[in-house]
Amino acid sequence: MDDRLRAALALPANASSDFDLNPALRQGPARKLRPAAVLIAVDDAGGVILTKRASHLRHHPGQIAFPGGRQDATDPDLATTALREAREEIGLDAGQVRILGTLPTHETVTGFLVTPFVARLDGAFTPRPEPGEVAEVFRTPLAHVIDPACYVIERRIWRGQWRHFYAVPWGPYYIWGASARILRGLAERMARCA
Repeated sequence: MDDRLRAALALPANASSDFDLNPALRQGPARKLRPAAVLIAVDDAGGVILTKRASHLRHHPGQIAFPGGRQDATDPDLATTALREAREEIGLDAGQVRILGTLPTHETVTGFLVTPFVARLDGAFTPRPEPGEVAEVFRTPLAHVIDPACYVIERRIWRGQWRHFYAVPWGPYYIWGASARILRGLAERMARCA
């Protein structure tokens, strides 16, 4: 699977955004985006590690997300950001992580420019969620999230207008928005390598 992931990550692709399905809602080009990074970590059993964000958080409370967050001034690069955030949020030791590559950036409606890092975990990993940020850590099968047929387009009212978004539900978890769009980009690339 590592070779197929690397091959998929090497394919050319465009950046994605929360506005892909809603171009009329896109904000102007003068909008300042804050750099951020997430870790799409695949374990030895073929599970992708995801979190359910704490309900009191300012951005995306209660939503399903990857470990990650905003780049700090002390982070020399975005890979460091992704690894630092994964350690802080779920207790993941950077020594267990092999970064395979990146997906194109993703612009969020909340003003972040997210770089997703795809990685493999070496050895067993027992999450230690940081209760101030993470309500739950779980795994969803990689086979599920790389299957384009598992994705649906749904809609909600947002700021008085219908907003369309990708979702890839799995079990009791509703993976949608930026997380689903990023995973959809990976699924599209994996399908091209099949």
